[in-house]
Amino acid sequence: MANLGYMQLVRGCNQYCRFCSNPASGYMLDLPTAQRQVDDFVARGYFGVILTGGEPSLSPIVPEVARYAADRGLHVRMITNGSQLAKDGLAERYRDAGLSCFHVSIHTARAELEDFLTGVKGSFALAMRALERLGAVGATVNINTVINKYNADHLDETVMALTGRFDFLRHFVWNNLDPSMGRAETNRDTAPRLADFELSLARAMRHLHRSGRSFRVERVPLCYMTEFAHCSTETRKIIKGEERIVHFLDTKGTVRQTDFRHPKADVCQRCSLDGICGGLFERGDHYDLAELHPVFVDPQPIVDRVLADPD
Repeated sequence: MANLGYMQLVRGCNQYCRFCSNPASGYMLDLPTAQRQVDDFVARGYFGVILTGGEPSLSPIVPEVARYAADRGLHVRMITNGSQLAKDGLAERYRDAGLSCFHVSIHTARAELEDFLTGVKGSFALAMRALERLGAVGATVNINTVINKYNADHLDETVMALTGRFDFLRHFVWNNLDPSMGRAETNRDTAPRLADFELSLARAMRHLHRSGRSFRVERVPLCYMTEFAHCSTETRKIIKGEERIVHFLDTKGTVRQTDFRHPKADVCQRCSLDGICGGLFERGDHYDLAELHPVFVDPQPIVDRVLADPD
């Protein structure tokens, strides 16, 4: 198992994404608390820690936390919008502190649309500069994308544009939008239907697969990604029996997640992949269970592939 813990370093952000599930607040993690959280991950035998926020690069203790975690044997990653990393020297500073992997959030390769989604004019240009800086220091760089109504029809276009410009990008992560948390509750125009992204997601996955790259998909039921079921985050955690701990900087506190199954329709009981499918992520009233349908493929090759993958 490769359990990864999440630590929110700050709840402030320098962007205003229309679908953010962690709206900004004044909360900021202090170093002693961060170190205790790292110690807890180590005691639990976790593989690594993911620094997140808000925008974690706004925290002044990133190098200290990264160095402490790396010295304790944890793999250290960061989820970031990249705006701070566009600055001179920060990528080198983080790398030297032991922060070896960056998940840069980019939701579309269409500059004006990215700026609209993030609420900040010029955010796409900053993200591109951050990728250049990270690539120059030899960091491992992944792309995180929230699937939403505005990018649902061109996920493949974004993948091809980014990999064409930055050959060092080897891994992509798609997170289907949670329509019931944060700003998405207000900006209901951002929430897609499953059918909205089915084709473009399939084309994006096939392009990455053909190019030898890897990817993960979160909150998408297997009937919408049967061809690449082994790349579902929930499916992998169900098969491997993994868990996830998130230290939130709000009233949720620390959350330990061991069950990665979400609501399912009656038809799911007839699906051959029911036992390894996370179902339809649903905490609100947007996604329709009627969009789910059974598939009839042998689940064992999927299980074998997940277990054989070193991840």
